[in-house]
Amino acid sequence: MDTAVRAWLLAQLGTSTDIPDLEQRYTRLGTARAVALEVVRERLAALLAQPSSVNVSSVVSVSFSENIKAYERQIASLENGEPPAPDDPDDGGTFPDSLGMLYLVERPRR
Repeated sequence: MDTAVRAWLLAQLGTSTDIPDLEQRYTRLGTARAVALEVVRERLAALLAQPSSVNVSSVVSVSFSENIKAYERQIASLENGEPPAPDDPDDGGTFPDSLGMLYLVERPRR
C-alpha cells in the first residue's frame, strides 16, 4: 500500500483508523475500495447489533439512526465508484456492462 492509497483510506475512514489493520486488509483484499467497503460494513454491522435509540425520561435521549443512514449512504457511494480511489483500474471511464448515452438534437431547418 503506497502513501496515496493510505491517504485515501484515511480520508474515507477517519484518521483514527488503525494503519497496520488497513495494511493487512489491503494485502488480503488487493484494492483500497474493497478495504474501505469492508471497514464501513463492519462499522454498520456493529451499529445494527446495538439498539438504535436509548431514552431515559427527562434525562437523556440518544439515537443512532442518522449514523446508520450515513454508513448506508457511504457504502452505496463506494459501491458506485465514488470517490475514485488511487488504485482503481483506469479503463477510460467505461465499464463493460455500462450503457452509453446518446443525445438526439434537432437540426435547424433550412
